[in-house]
Amino acid sequence: MTTLSAQPTVETLKMLIGGRWVDAQDGRRADSINPFTGKVWATAPFAGVEDVDAAVRAARSAFEGPWGSMTGADRVKLLLRFADLLEAHAEELAVIESTDNGKLIREMGAQMKALPGYYRYFAGYADKIHGETIPTEKPNFFTYTTREPLGVVGAILPWNSPLLLLTWKLAPALAAGCTVVAKAADQTPASILKFGALFAEAGFPPGVFNVVTGDGPTTGAALVGNPGVDRICFTGSNATGIQVMKNAADNITRVTLELGGKSPNIVFADADLDAVTNGVLAGIFAATGQTCVAGSRLLVQSEIYDQLAGRLVERAKDIRLGDPLDPASEMGPVAFRAQLDKILEYVRIGQSEGAVLATGGQRPTAPELGNGLFVSPTIFTGVDNAMRIAQEEIFGPVLCMIPFETEEDAVQIANATPFGLGAGVWTLNVQRAHRMARALRAGTVWVNAYRTLSWAAPFGGFKGSGIGRELGLESLHEFTETKSVWIETSGASQDPFRMG
Repeated sequence: MTTLSAQPTVETLKMLIGGRWVDAQDGRRADSINPFTGKVWATAPFAGVEDVDAAVRAARSAFEGPWGSMTGADRVKLLLRFADLLEAHAEELAVIESTDNGKLIREMGAQMKALPGYYRYFAGYADKIHGETIPTEKPNFFTYTTREPLGVVGAILPWNSPLLLLTWKLAPALAAGCTVVAKAADQTPASILKFGALFAEAGFPPGVFNVVTGDGPTTGAALVGNPGVDRICFTGSNATGIQVMKNAADNITRVTLELGGKSPNIVFADADLDAVTNGVLAGIFAATGQTCVAGSRLLVQSEIYDQLAGRLVERAKDIRLGDPLDPASEMGPVAFRAQLDKILEYVRIGQSEGAVLATGGQRPTAPELGNGLFVSPTIFTGVDNAMRIAQEEIFGPVLCMIPFETEEDAVQIANATPFGLGAGVWTLNVQRAHRMARALRAGTVWVNAYRTLSWAAPFGGFKGSGIGRELGLESLHEFTETKSVWIETSGASQDPFRMG
């Protein structure tokens, strides 16, 4: 079959600013590497401060102009039209994203087919954002609130699921009436720029959605530091998230941060081990482990520890690595070289800490994998929760198996981490399931499942895993301001030296 992985041509991409396709003002460009072939397949502009400022000014102009004058009902129509376009182009977007970041076409295809649902869901809210009347103790005032769009939103995106994680920010922001400047990850700019073309086709006014490309220290920092941005929505590492928060403080720019995780996947002795095995594989080896909610710490009750370890090692050895554009592949390459090197370094660290490398931990040598950035599915047993491999986010297909004895023991181990993004619980005891869901310090808890999401359910982290929530009705609050209005109704004059 012919795939983009095999195509030798290099695509020259441009940024979307104010409805126009443009290069960086200084002409700089950066390569996008196909992680399966190891070759350049596209180039994108490297935006500087001037380019970012132009995008922010375009977004502000649209917010204060045609977009800002639209009603919620107008926004509904455009969002629904855009959803239809996404649905028609889902397959094309999936291939582009898979080529850019190495994730399986079977996963990217499902993500792209799901994207229209997010815009349809938030379209349903666009004409229902309202305030309320408030009865106060002051009989001569009529008091009410309004919820108004915040303004210009800067969305800084990761490389692992660019369009999905953009959508988590863009769909509610548009429903609320905001405009957006998106900064694509420098490793994966292509799909967002293709997405931008569909946005323009849907009929949104120029400047409502803008895309700049470049790296974090230059392009991302310029967006965070721009005083014309009202909120920064960032998905990425904790170290970068901390810097984003510090820089945003200079302009008192609001932030939503979806950061890292070291999520516990907790298995009790009464669990269905067939379901557990699939759930553990989904939690750590799907997406090559490059997901913020990866179930990278597997806590297993001691009486079934060895049995489950044996099952997982055998299944991990059978995972089919291959071309991400081949539907038969079960795990693709790591997205880029630096990430591969990081994963292999953590394998070395785990061994030096005394954990047992039960399987994986090296680059496969099969000739059909060619120049791909592959690492074998990796399982460590005998892991202590204090080890670095159990405390630090690896962001790769590395599973750390930790034994526990009692429910209280499991809770203590699970919560003993700086993170709090996700957690899984496997048990057939319904009382225990509810107790664990309450006790775990995580923004999302799955019971007898793992790594499932919906546009209707809020997503975000406790502790060091972030600030704010994406998705669901709650996310709309991130993109609106509440205004209190007091109307004096008696006509009486107020004593100027006493609060009314």
